[in-house]
Amino acid sequence: MFSVADVIYKQYPQIANQPVLAKPLIYLLRQLLNESEIKAFVAQYPHLSGIDFVEQVLDYFNVTYSVRDAEKARIPTTGKVVIIANHPLGSLDGLALLKMIHEVRPDVKVMANQMLMSVTALNNVLLPVNNMSGATARQDMDKIKQHLSNEGALLVFPAGEVSRLRPQGVRDTKWRSGFYRIAKQHQAPILPMFIDAKNSPLFYSLSMLYKPLSTVLLVKEMFKQRKAHFPIRIGELIPVSSYTLPHLPLKSLLKLFKKHLYAVGFDKTPLFQTQTPIALPENRAQVLRELQEQCEALGQTSDNKAIYLYRHTESSALMREIGRLREVSFRAVGEGTLHKRDIDQYDPHYFHLVLWDKDALEIVGAYRFADAAKLSQAQHKTGLYSATLFDYNEHMQPYFSQGLELGRSFVQPQYWGKRSLDYLWVGIGAFIRKYPKYRYLFGPVSLSDTYPDEAKQLIIAFYSLYFGAPLPCAQATIPYVRKKLTSTQFNGDDYKTEFTHFKHVLANMGYAVPTLFKQYSDIAQPEGIHYHAFNIDPNFNNCVDGLVMVDIQMLKPKKYKRYITGEKESSTIQNNMI
Repeated sequence: MFSVADVIYKQYPQIANQPVLAKPLIYLLRQLLNESEIKAFVAQYPHLSGIDFVEQVLDYFNVTYSVRDAEKARIPTTGKVVIIANHPLGSLDGLALLKMIHEVRPDVKVMANQMLMSVTALNNVLLPVNNMSGATARQDMDKIKQHLSNEGALLVFPAGEVSRLRPQGVRDTKWRSGFYRIAKQHQAPILPMFIDAKNSPLFYSLSMLYKPLSTVLLVKEMFKQRKAHFPIRIGELIPVSSYTLPHLPLKSLLKLFKKHLYAVGFDKTPLFQTQTPIALPENRAQVLRELQEQCEALGQTSDNKAIYLYRHTESSALMREIGRLREVSFRAVGEGTLHKRDIDQYDPHYFHLVLWDKDALEIVGAYRFADAAKLSQAQHKTGLYSATLFDYNEHMQPYFSQGLELGRSFVQPQYWGKRSLDYLWVGIGAFIRKYPKYRYLFGPVSLSDTYPDEAKQLIIAFYSLYFGAPLPCAQATIPYVRKKLTSTQFNGDDYKTEFTHFKHVLANMGYAVPTLFKQYSDIAQPEGIHYHAFNIDPNFNNCVDGLVMVDIQMLKPKKYKRYITGEKESSTIQNNMI
């Protein structure tokens, strides 16, 4: 239950020892803060808490808000994000933003003044900070950090207090750096939001005369907002790479963020480079319906994952969700198209292998592949996707006739490290058993631009030395230029020893061997895998693509039995094709 006396005694314990001062002060504040009306409201809804309580408060004041659908879609549906906003009212504006964000991100929490914790119904959506002294308790900071570590959404008002009247209009006061430090520490993107609202002229007049007095009147101001409507504007995501500016002083950086947010509010050009938001998830029931009715079932794993083969259909929710999750997965490693979905003109002409979690009703991952002989024919209207990255020569023709072009493989982040990629390969093997004419698997394997050039040089030098093609079948359209010095770091005499050294050097740089590079070299014998060229892809966030080719007949015996003949699948997958 909200109590002015409790708040005063808790926040200012020295007043409790001065009853002559405390009693009249508490009486005055009870009138200014509408304590009786607030208590009556809380007593009427003792069963409500969190977002239900927020919704009831907005209904009580008959407050509404509006946001453009296209801008609301900019709120990422998953993953850590720090949302920054102006604070024109210091009260209902925060609740309106919280409710709107919650519609997309039910996990959202607000970094708010610890005095608000006295409203116990809000406790489960607040992460308290001490805006008065700036010294937030360590356990409270740990909760904020843990929320982002858990991939949560965090709403922050960088000013830490209500906006004031300035020559340019109602504007936030000086922004604090907490939001930036937290976002940078957790490598979280920042999403700017602007809410259009104003307090009364009396509030701003008193604010100019005596700022603390106007702050006391904030609750009174809240009761003047009955039937108010708040337009909300949402900018595009500011990725970590855009706001990591080591040569810019922190003070200047905070000013840039503030100007950027108000530019969003007033339809002006933003200052930071932004990122197109990823599309909202498709309806799971519709995706499941298409999997069951339109796809070919290849098998099911012992942990209740199903493997399907999808062929293109018009207006497919399944294809849209694959495209969305591709973008989610590739952006997580610094790649991606930077569009709302990763879908291109090649998708309708390719097979799509889909791994489905039957318990969570989620696409775990997918692989795209196509008959190379069919798509490489001159009369085909699209051709092979890899031909946009590499110029194939006459040596490639024999491989086209028995080849499958693979690419766009992904496992969405929440399933990383859970055998998902292995299951996708089991699915590829099931397809090849049904269509045994295919012998060669080839396609681009990407190396993220987040790797520094030194690490890229090392990776490409190592794989070119041990798995370079004796007779390259293609040239890169935008070649990645190797440095001679890097090529001398390995002698090519002992793969196991040098691979251990290679991993150690990468680890010292803070990086690991890219998953698919390691996967391909693990499944095939040395003479069964070759890299033909390395190309820079400007349409995929400047990643480096290695053109890899695997000879299925040269897989390692255990891998061949598991993936191709299916002899060791019985404990993990029940094949539906035979």
